[in-house]
Amino acid sequence: MCYMPCSVAMTLPSVSEFFIPSPAFLRAWTVESKRPSRLLRINQQQLREYKLGRRTEICLEPLQKEENLGPQDVLLRIQRRLPGERAYGPPVDLVWDTALGWTASTLQRRVADCCSLPVEKIEIAKYFPEKFEWLPVSSWSQQTTKRKKKKKQENLQGAPYYLKDGDTIGIKNLLVEDDGDFSTDRDDAGKEKQKQLALGGRKSQEVLRGQSSSVVSGAELPGRPQRPEASLSIHVGSFR
Repeated sequence: MCYMPCSVAMTLPSVSEFFIPSPAFLRAWTVESKRPSRLLRINQQQLREYKLGRRTEICLEPLQKEENLGPQDVLLRIQRRLPGERAYGPPVDLVWDTALGWTASTLQRRVADCCSLPVEKIEIAKYFPEKFEWLPVSSWSQQTTKRKKKKKQENLQGAPYYLKDGDTIGIKNLLVEDDGDFSTDRDDAGKEKQKQLALGGRKSQEVLRGQSSSVVSGAELPGRPQRPEASLSIHVGSFR
């Protein structure tokens, strides 16, 4: 395949089940760990120019309206925390123009404008779903000393946020709640499950080491398997 991903998708039988007027009504994402990862955003770019890896999966997101993201636009999913609950409302798309910089202050202003709230009355955090953790987004001056600030400019693309297309941003309205907790009951359950899996894995390794009484030497190593040909799969996903 060498064409734009959304243009290719328009020819797939599964897409014909939806009313898609044009490729501009689709978003194409690469999939990693069963989650949308990289947004294939430039419709004028051919698929081979994305330099995708072997057996890359692509997920398609149908849109309600036409979308043409600029080179400096970042697509985020924002969710407002429900007052008095450890839960969030449904995700809403937010396009953030980073022409003024990838800074915490510019992102906070954009989020505040979207929520019609004073910028000083909101607190935001990025969600790391693989860890079930929320990392509050604060200004650079709150994280580093003046000496370090002179050496490195603030940029949310770098550590510790690594902000990119598709990331979830939680929003807390300080007018109704001012605690610093962004987590949910689901996060607590996810962390506990990860902890139990880690403990189970360590116990299994200890059992295997105890059962190993001899080491087989001189065994012929299997030949290196032949690399499969690169392939690409595309499916339509649900993002709501």
